[in-house]
Parts: sequence; C-alpha cells; structure tokens
Amino acid sequence: MPSPKETLQLLTRGTAQVISEKDLLAKLEENRPLRVKLGVDPTAPDIHLGHTVPLEKLRQFQELGHEVVLIIGDFTAMIGDPTGRSATRPDISHEEVMANAQTYTDQAFKILDRSTTEVVYNGEWFSKMTFTEVMKLNSRVTLQQMLQREDFRNRIDQAEEIRLHEIQYPIMQGWDSVEVRADVEIGGTDQMFNILVGRDMQKAVGMAQQVAMLMPILEGLDGVRKMSKSYGNYIGVSDAPDDMFGKAMSISDELMGRYYQMLLGDALDPDLHPMEAKKQLAVRLVSRYHSDAAGSAARQNFEDKAKNALAAVYPDFDPGAHAKGVLTLAGAALLECFQVKRSGGEIRSLVSSGAIQVNGEKISDPRAEIELADGDVFRLGKKHSVRIKRGN
Repeated sequence: MPSPKETLQLLTRGTAQVISEKDLLAKLEENRPLRVKLGVDPTAPDIHLGHTVPLEKLRQFQELGHEVVLIIGDFTAMIGDPTGRSATRPDISHEEVMANAQTYTDQAFKILDRSTTEVVYNGEWFSKMTFTEVMKLNSRVTLQQMLQREDFRNRIDQAEEIRLHEIQYPIMQGWDSVEVRADVEIGGTDQMFNILVGRDMQKAVGMAQQVAMLMPILEGLDGVRKMSKSYGNYIGVSDAPDDMFGKAMSISDELMGRYYQMLLGDALDPDLHPMEAKKQLAVRLVSRYHSDAAGSAARQNFEDKAKNALAAVYPDFDPGAHAKGVLTLAGAALLECFQVKRSGGEIRSLVSSGAIQVNGEKISDPRAEIELADGDVFRLGKKHSVRIKRGN
C-alpha cells in the first residue's frame, strides 16, 4: 500500500481544488478507511460523461480501500439544486425521482464497485423530520450566509425570483454529510458552496469537518458550455457504441487533452496524429462503457462509413505502375499519379501544410510512406481528389 503522502498525491491528481490537502493528509494518516461521499439528484434517467468525472474519483478511493457513500437525493431532487440556475427548477415528483434513480445507479455501477458502495437515500432522514427539527436545522445557518451564494446574488441583482425552498437546498446537502459521517465530499467546482455548508454543519454538531474535493467541470462537445443534456452537447454513458464513437469524433483537437485527462486519467500523446488520437480516445470510451470488442467494431464502422461517404463523390483512379503498394508522398510517383506539375519542394510544402489527405486524414510528414488500398480517397489540395481503384 502507498504511504499517506503517496496516497495524497494519487488522490489529488486531476482535481481542481482540495480544501484542504493538509486535512486530507491528516485523515489518511489515521490509517482507517475514509467515508467518501457523493450526492446525486436523479432528475433525469441517464448520466453522461460529465457525471463520470467525480464517479471516477470515487472509484479511485475504492481501489485504495476507502468506503464510498453514494447519496441518492430523493428529497433534494424534488427541490432542485439552484447551482448555476437563473430561475427556479421545475417540480419533479418523488415517483419520477425514484424511477430515474434505478437507471442512474445502474449506469453509475459501470464505474463504481457495487459490492463496496453504500447507497443511501436522503429521504431516510428528511422524511422523518418534524417541523421543529426543520426549524432547528435552519437555525444553524444565516440568511446572510445563504445570500453570499453567487447564483442567488445574481438573481437578486437581475430582479429574478428566489423561492424560499431553494435556500433549503444547500442546508439539506450539508446535513447529508452529517448523517453519513462523511470524511470527504466530492463534487464539481460549482458545488463548492454546498460542500462548505456541509463542513459548517459538521462543525456545529462537534463532528470532524469533511474535506472538500472539487473536480473540474467537463466541457461538452461544443467546447464552450459544460456537458449537459439540455444543451445537446453530451455523450451518454448508455449511448450505443457507434453513437458514442461518432460523438467523440466530433470534439475539437483543442479539447482532446482535457477528455484524455478527465475521462481516462491519461495524458494525450503529443506524437500521435490528432485524427488517430481522437480515434483512440473514442475506442477507449466505447470499450470503457461497453466492451473492447464494441470499441474495435465502432472504429471499423466509423472508418467504413467515412470511406464510403468520401468515395461516393470522387472519380475512380488506378495508380497502376506509378504506385504499386507503398507510395512516397513527396516523390515523383505522386506527380505522375495526379499528372500535376509541381516541384518536389512544392509537394513537400503541400504535405507540411496538410493539403494531402487519405480518407480525410491529413498527412503531415513529407517522408511518410503509405499503402493505398482500393476505396481509399486520396486528395491533393482542394482541386485534385480521386478514389483508388486498381485494375485487375
């Protein structure tokens, strides 16, 4: 087993902020399993890859021998987390929440170890509270403390309504930490306020305060807004393999590094061609949530569709004796193949600029050698494109 300091380095890797690392180290040095909490409100039946970021961190805690507590907010979901909202969330019934909770947890267990995960519903304590107990719970915080929340301040400044039940949400999430005796709470950076309320609640009842472990927010496929079903920029954990692969292929090259780090825990290989790096990312995501065979099949299906789509609009070309097997891009064979009069220097410049493509993939090394197969679409610049079709 790693030492407490080594464990601290492992657990804080990939986080946005930890409040505080000193406290977490002290808890690890107690040499006992920590109780690590994540609260989720199943307001929808499915989860997307943005939800998996904190789940992956929970899994890491599990692998290091700690206890994971997954709180299903069957009561808090009926209020709705006001985080990041400019208006009150629409109501959702308890029946809808419980139905969503079933599929939500089934998908979460694609990541978490079911056998070592404690699943609890916060209705277990909130449904039993008397009005007197609710009043006592509210007395532990001040209105000024709640109105420090940026979401609420913005709505006040914009003359937007804040319903009083929304103020209850961070109080309830904070009390969850008391009920489950959380040592650590994991959440996105947008959950800082709620998690800190939990620390205050624990302190008020004489309990050791939980560590707040904040994870970065994953951008959606548009690369701008956070991944969300409401924005349509998501990859669902339950998406079919081909759909998951295709969505992953739509992300920008600039976003790939974050997806590798946040979803796979790996660094993007800078030596990989961007197209190949993206395909490998897509394969690993499909394999993660389906199977290795599904990942390989999804890649093959994607490449076949791409090749067929390109081939349908380009004339056939038989390179014949000019390119038997391997073709050197900057060589004379390329010039004769397309019957385009360009100097070797011009060809090398075209290659370096990405003007030469095979099946939509840019070739950037003038010395690269490729093997052309029937059906491949070969492009030189914007005006010269053909589909390879060899004669008998």
